[in-house]
Amino acid sequence: MGSSDTVPTNETPDAHGAYPRLSDQQIEILAECGERRQVRSGEVLFREGHPCSQFFVVLSGKVAIIEGYEVDEHVLRVHGPRRFLGELALLEGQNAFFTAVVVEDGEVLVVEVSELRGILAREPSLGDLILRAYLLRRSELVGQGTGFRIIGSGFSPDTRRLLEFAARNRLPHRWIDLERDRNAEALLKRLGVPTSDTPIVVLNSIQVLRNPDNAQLARAIGMRSAVPNSRVCDLLVIGAGPAGLAAAVYGASEGLSTGVLEEVATGGQAATSSRIENYLGFPTGVSGAELAERAVVQAARFGAGITVPARAMALERKDDHYVVSLDEDSARGRTIVLATGARYRRLNVPGITELEGLGVYYAATVVEARRCRADPVAVVGGGNSAGQAALFLTRQVPRVYLLVRGDDLSANMSRYLVDRIEQHPGIEVLPRTEVREVTGTRSVESVTVENNHTGDVHRLPVHALFIFIGAVPCTRWLEDTVALDSHGFVSTGQETIANAHENEWNYLDRTPMALETNRPGVFAVGDVRSGSIKRVASAIGEGAMAVRLIHERLREVGAANS
Repeated sequence: MGSSDTVPTNETPDAHGAYPRLSDQQIEILAECGERRQVRSGEVLFREGHPCSQFFVVLSGKVAIIEGYEVDEHVLRVHGPRRFLGELALLEGQNAFFTAVVVEDGEVLVVEVSELRGILAREPSLGDLILRAYLLRRSELVGQGTGFRIIGSGFSPDTRRLLEFAARNRLPHRWIDLERDRNAEALLKRLGVPTSDTPIVVLNSIQVLRNPDNAQLARAIGMRSAVPNSRVCDLLVIGAGPAGLAAAVYGASEGLSTGVLEEVATGGQAATSSRIENYLGFPTGVSGAELAERAVVQAARFGAGITVPARAMALERKDDHYVVSLDEDSARGRTIVLATGARYRRLNVPGITELEGLGVYYAATVVEARRCRADPVAVVGGGNSAGQAALFLTRQVPRVYLLVRGDDLSANMSRYLVDRIEQHPGIEVLPRTEVREVTGTRSVESVTVENNHTGDVHRLPVHALFIFIGAVPCTRWLEDTVALDSHGFVSTGQETIANAHENEWNYLDRTPMALETNRPGVFAVGDVRSGSIKRVASAIGEGAMAVRLIHERLREVGAANS
């Protein structure tokens, strides 16, 4: 951008409430910890692809938010007086996904992020205003396809891996399909990248990562990906779904040194839910992504360290603590909370494997919905996740076929969802129906289904298939370490006594606590625990409850070592 006259200076209207104006009182609160600064047209406040440690409020003048600054510029918004800059990356320590450039002389208020976090804690109404705006802005960026670019073939497993990682972590990105996008070849030529090197990730319009693994991509965008340090923390949480994040928030807030390891993305399976309407305190519902992001910000504010991605490989006892082996490192904790949750089951029918990520999905978020365009889709499953997905997708597509293996929805779905689905004109429920084949070359073109009572077979003209058919626990890495039930879930409390090894307990004058496994000081919470109620609220409750038991265990270890 050579000068400000190449950028529109008219302030962008706020259609969705993501860009509120601050009141005089709110600006005064921020000014107590900030500094006023004069700015001139053309000055860059923060730059795409670089970390930003400052929160900006525009007091006078105007600031443009630009994607592809000085390379392939696109103005996203223009901010005027009383509006604040940035989005969720600022609070989560990620690099900025756009550049902020002054386009009209004025004055800004600058607050260091470390000071801002304190304000969020002391001023809940202002903190909630800023956090909600940032959550909405992130959702807007993801929905627009703004952010880094993933260039690759949809038939490439690595392309699909990168797309899944970006989507699950709610990262702004755009997929440029080599087979479908006419500009893909020209872009690769401009970057000097042969097709054989794809998939690639393009950051800041110029930085190229050739087929990076998930950890490399995380580091490049400044995600929460620090290698665990060598000290032994009081609490080490494995898994960052609702249960794990609850344990992290309560543990860190009560003074425990807390670390969290997550293999794929914070929020777990809950983050793939488009809207949770029966969670206490959210009468209009809350998306799983928003709930997860709020929890992540909250945990970080209390000092919990979150490492993503980090895959736990093994758990072993060493002296007075446990060691968790990772892909390239290890982490140690006096107590362990297993919150690895469960993964959705894959549907095993002809044609489905080749089309995963090309119309076959195991999540229904704004990213998947955006790829559906305006075509009919099918959702497989009879539980709450399937019902929430069907209702969410009706905002994007003209027809949703809900395929249920049983006789009706009421067996496994909450009543409020059943009522809404039955009343929705855009949803057609097909009971006693199972998928037999998925057809398509470059994407899903149709799905063959069979009525399991009559044997009738017919083809549905859908262009996407969303699958929610139950889950399996993520416990394979624990098979030789903790006691599991016959389905692979972690046994706890009284249930695990029969499986407990005597040498683990002969020095303790007690039996396992309610959420404790057959290993003293190792607890299991949420979906991974045998007998747990598979609901977000109960998972969060168990995560909080585990911290109470962890205090007892730490006192016990302290007494044993004294």
